[in-house]
Amino acid sequence: MTISIWRYSHLALAVSSFLFITLASVTGIILAFEPVSESLKPYAVSNLGSVTLSQTITSVQKEYDEILEIKVGDRFVSADVITKDGDSKHVYINPKTGKSLGEVQKKDAFFEWVTTLHRSLFLHGFGRFFMGLTAFLLLLIALTGSILVIKRQRGIRHFFSKVIREDFFSFYHVLFGRFWLVPILIIALTGSFLTLEEFNLFPKQKISHNVDFEKIREVPKLAIKDFPIFNNTELSHVKAVEFPFSPDPEDAFTIKLDDREIVVNQFTGDILSDQKTRAVSYWKNLSLDLHTGRANTIWALVLAIAALNILFFIYSGFAMTLKRIGGKIKNKFKKDESEFIILAGSENGSTMQFAKSVHLALIKAGKKSFLGELNNYDAFPKAQHLLFFTATYGNGEAPANATKALNQISKITQSNQPKFSVVAFGSHAYPDFCKFGFDLFNRLSNREDLEPFLEIKIINDKSIQAFGEWVADFCAKTGIALDVDFKQLSSAPKKRTEFTVVSKTEASVEESFLIRLKAKNVKFQSGDLFNIYPANDHRLRQYSIGKISNEIQLSVKYHKNGLGSEFLYNLNIGDTILASVDKNPNFHFPKKATSVVLISNGTGIAPFLGMISENPNIPTSLYAGFRDGKSFSPYRNDLETYRENGKLEFLNLAYSREKQRQYVWELVSRDMEKLTLQLHNGAVFLICGSLSMQNDVLKIFSLMADELGEPLSHFQANGQIKMDCY
Repeated sequence: MTISIWRYSHLALAVSSFLFITLASVTGIILAFEPVSESLKPYAVSNLGSVTLSQTITSVQKEYDEILEIKVGDRFVSADVITKDGDSKHVYINPKTGKSLGEVQKKDAFFEWVTTLHRSLFLHGFGRFFMGLTAFLLLLIALTGSILVIKRQRGIRHFFSKVIREDFFSFYHVLFGRFWLVPILIIALTGSFLTLEEFNLFPKQKISHNVDFEKIREVPKLAIKDFPIFNNTELSHVKAVEFPFSPDPEDAFTIKLDDREIVVNQFTGDILSDQKTRAVSYWKNLSLDLHTGRANTIWALVLAIAALNILFFIYSGFAMTLKRIGGKIKNKFKKDESEFIILAGSENGSTMQFAKSVHLALIKAGKKSFLGELNNYDAFPKAQHLLFFTATYGNGEAPANATKALNQISKITQSNQPKFSVVAFGSHAYPDFCKFGFDLFNRLSNREDLEPFLEIKIINDKSIQAFGEWVADFCAKTGIALDVDFKQLSSAPKKRTEFTVVSKTEASVEESFLIRLKAKNVKFQSGDLFNIYPANDHRLRQYSIGKISNEIQLSVKYHKNGLGSEFLYNLNIGDTILASVDKNPNFHFPKKATSVVLISNGTGIAPFLGMISENPNIPTSLYAGFRDGKSFSPYRNDLETYRENGKLEFLNLAYSREKQRQYVWELVSRDMEKLTLQLHNGAVFLICGSLSMQNDVLKIFSLMADELGEPLSHFQANGQIKMDCY
């Protein structure tokens, strides 16, 4: 429920302020270019830290008859002077030479107009209040967004870890949000502070100098270039210098610095008074520098990009919200009269879309179906089937609209013992893959008033293929022909490259074959994923890559009428296909490790063949499971060669269909003591193959982790246990 509070708070803040934030961002982008524009003007100067106040005053006095005041801005130095011809002028000056760079111009009218709009909406104090409130709301939006990112990334330690890509908007909303969080927080904080300061909510300081005029000396008289205070003060710390109006001893220099104001004897250079300014003045100037970028053109450009990102966050945030809302539909039938009840647990709306597709297909087939959220689990008097579609969120937790489901299931009894099925959505990139789906299935299975209909179906990365398999199983067992709109669920095929078949081995049905392909300018590593669309439609097939001699090698089990396997098997050497490669950096062979242990069954050995061939001399062991010796034969020669040349240290084989029936997890269990020591010493374990094999191996790994006094997730988080199973 916590995640709901933060999400709803984040959304409520965004909805209530998006018009003002949009206006502030657009005008902020424009104003960020004002410092850039100023830096290109002929009167712009730099490196004020290399010029002393003494140098500037001495140089200006040579050029003009009298100086009234010198002001130092972020990119310019100006002076009120009287020329030798007796004319009064306000000019920009070169601080080193004292020469005029042109008369001071009024602020550009366009920037003046945009500034007023940005600060107060042309509504004076009333508008200033609303823009300050907008800055404060932006601060709250950034903070609540950060909490949501921490939740999504499984803790603050992983705040800057890799973002798992689910869809375009959510991926870049999180990615850019993390990267631009600090500049946005600075914009919001400084904007809020400047508003508070504008409304005099901080005490104002009126500096008063108490000068003892009776003790003012006129000797020894020094030249200005010899005044210690002028020689020791860099121009970059000066805001303004007021010159004495007359040669009377009572008249003096007044120097306004960053943090103080000083009165200096015009004859001797003595400091007559030194008053520090309050911290509020310092924070105001710093806030203006940070909020406007006036002090640094690079920071001004950073602010412009940050404001541009705020506009993207507004757009992507509402796009995600509309997608989430779009999953909800008005039911044709009430829950009390429906024979099919579909309940979905969805964090961002995508899982709800899958549930909705089945719901619409059932209604199209003439069935009474009701679609709702998992939190709405209730007694369903006429239900024959309960269908649960759920994602997993955070650390194996329920999505926001499913947090009450387990508790509701425990309390509510169904009167007619309906059948239930669970479809769990997740990503192998997360250690707690589909954990809530399993928790839900186990809770339902323990109920005597419910009857399991199908085994739990797990869907990796919203796979249309896996979902289609579940639909087919459901239709076969119920006898209902469902016309599910798979095209609406799938994204368009990715941009593809032409690959050429280099070699292919022969195989019988239900046997494995090897196929090699190559393409120009395609970078890949063993463990990456090879994507094909065999029917040139939405149906994607993925295969784990083994990189051999800079070619892609796939290990494929040949199924008669198998969409992907038959397509690949019917290819001939020299044929070309369109395909793409997905990077899978979480399943690459480690560059550094004390040792590596590879565990596979069946065609899951494919990426390991490539990894072993490129082994940079790390001690490596392979535990591989096959049906029999014939199933192993396509890989035998290569693995024997790798053992002979030292790339593979140990080869451990298990055959499940021969006399001594054995599974790969049994080999792992046999060597558990040795493997525990390797895990303790920093070994990296990679697992590829079936999910059932992965689950069996992870049970052993859990015992190994307990032996070492750490949870299994500890070794997964630090990259010692990597998995790519299906």
